Amino acid sequence: MSRSADGTPGGDGPEEPDRNGPRIPAPRPPADDLPAPDGGTPDGGRRDGRGDHDHPTLRSLLGAWALAVCSPGETAAVEAHLPDCPPCAGEARRLRDAVGLIRREDPLDPGPGLRSGTLEECLRRRPAAVPLPRWAAPYDAETARLDALLRDMGDTEWATPVRLRWAGGERVLTLCGVLAHLGCADGLVAVRLGLADPLGPGAPHTVADRTEAAIEHCRRHEAPFVRDRWRTQTRSIVRTAAREAAAVADLPVDFTEFRRPVRDALVGRAFACWIHADDIAAAVDYPYEPPASGHLAGMVELAVRRVPGALADRRRAGLAAPARSLTAAGAPGRTLLLEIEGRGGGEWYLPLDSPAALATPERTVARLVLEDVEFCRLAAGHVSPRDAAAGQEGDREATGDTLRAVASLSRL
Repeated sequence: MSRSADGTPGGDGPEEPDRNGPRIPAPRPPADDLPAPDGGTPDGGRRDGRGDHDHPTLRSLLGAWALAVCSPGETAAVEAHLPDCPPCAGEARRLRDAVGLIRREDPLDPGPGLRSGTLEECLRRRPAAVPLPRWAAPYDAETARLDALLRDMGDTEWATPVRLRWAGGERVLTLCGVLAHLGCADGLVAVRLGLADPLGPGAPHTVADRTEAAIEHCRRHEAPFVRDRWRTQTRSIVRTAAREAAAVADLPVDFTEFRRPVRDALVGRAFACWIHADDIAAAVDYPYEPPASGHLAGMVELAVRRVPGALADRRRAGLAAPARSLTAAGAPGRTLLLEIEGRGGGEWYLPLDSPAALATPERTVARLVLEDVEFCRLAAGHVSPRDAAAGQEGDREATGDTLRAVASLSRL
């Protein structure tokens, strides 16, 4: 081999390869989706999007295509191939469906804990002049979340039928009808706090009658008016509860079928607001998350406290098995261990034969396990006792009666 004067290889003959050196592969050619240097297509003029991909290669790309991780050129090649190849088209559909099952679409809205976390951090830096009592926080948060959902509703969505379900039946209302129902029930709390009844003087007292009156009233107004009236009342309730917390917390609120102190009534109204907001979101096909963990825990705890009384009511009505033994008030009796798993969960020992009996671990005859949101759905009448995802152990009659008692807590 000749060399030039400066010692570099000359060009007067082919250079012999260095057989002892490493074999380095040639550089990778440009990606098939980049334009060729002459402005044409990389595949020599084919413009059907398939490039030089053969059938096995295209089939091997289907998984990446379903996950939307192909390059633009690969995507074009696959999508140009699918109309002409039924087997690949079928496989592509199955893969896309599988991706939908394993990858959940993230909602555009922030998580339910963001608002409470942000407020908590703000209040840590500068405490509120009038702090919000802990028992009013779930109502404050859930009404604000529903208001945010309503803010994005279009005119046509306000006419969407919303199905409300409870253990005793179901009813279909418009969004305005749902707000009317929520607002008139909240109005009973408002009146106890010294605020005006949203239905005016002489309004009916039962929730069912108030709902009918509120729906009829709302038919005469447009959606923005109904939403504003509901929102104004919720803010007034929150402000009054914060300002008069010590004086009003234990005042009884009469719901006709039952009476609760204001502190429990507002937790119950927060629960109703979440459940019906979820009904609205389902009607318009929009994702809606459960409440923040601390608020969910309060809702679960309130419902659990009501279970022994509900079980006794069903027993008196002949809807549950009779008590196995007469137990004096405060004496140990048969007990069920209720375990609620999840962020809002806990463990409770519940008396089975009498609400006044003492529930103890030593007298436990049955164990019932549910996830927190599933328990709430059962208490709201959105899932039947038979279909509830519950783990049962021990006395099946006791666990069955308890599941049905939880479901009986629901009402319109």
